[in-house]
Amino acid sequence: MKKKKTIRQIVREEVAMAIHEVIDELKQPSLASQEQPIQEKKNFSQNSVLNDVLNETASDGEWKTLGGSEFTSDRMNELVGGQYGDMMKNTPQQNVSPNDPMAQFVNKDYRDVLKKTDEKQKQKYGK
Repeated sequence: MKKKKTIRQIVREEVAMAIHEVIDELKQPSLASQEQPIQEKKNFSQNSVLNDVLNETASDGEWKTLGGSEFTSDRMNELVGGQYGDMMKNTPQQNVSPNDPMAQFVNKDYRDVLKKTDEKQKQKYGK
């Protein structure tokens, strides 16, 4: 029983100290609110809530330097992690082994089929 009382007393003291720290932080003026210049709100959407969120994000500016510096097209490889790099190379496709029964479907040249599909689409939609 004495252990429970001791634990309760310690928890009360810790909570009281944490509350005092939070109250002190709340009393001090925030530096972030003083630094932000007032910007006029832009209309991004018909939805007012979405507009508010987008304006808040645009004025915040943290998104500009994610990862330590500004993201530009030069750093695109970092953003996608090189996952799609192989798609952009002009390397020959890796073929499935000829012993595989699905090889005829995977290795087939579908260019003629796609041309016919384009022709049918042009006939249907008049493009």
